Amino acid sequence: MQSEQVKQLIESQLPDTEVVVEGEGCNFQLLVISDALAALSPVKRQQQIYALLGDQIADGSIHAVTMKFFTRDAWSQRA
Repeated sequence: MQSEQVKQLIESQLPDTEVVVEGEGCNFQLLVISDALAALSPVKRQQQIYALLGDQIADGSIHAVTMKFFTRDAWSQRA
């Protein structure tokens, strides 16, 4: 699976969410920029993303995913 496919899959299902995807093959690091997701508990945020990637994880297209979440404000202020 390509990083652009992962990005498109998540962004198409979560309105007002931007995803920066790093990695290739079956290992990806996600930087998720979303005020709505950032307001959730850490477990709920991860559950939202894993629910979208469940089929790809099950079939082995994605093996490992790490995630960091940012509000839009925090993302724009990062150094």
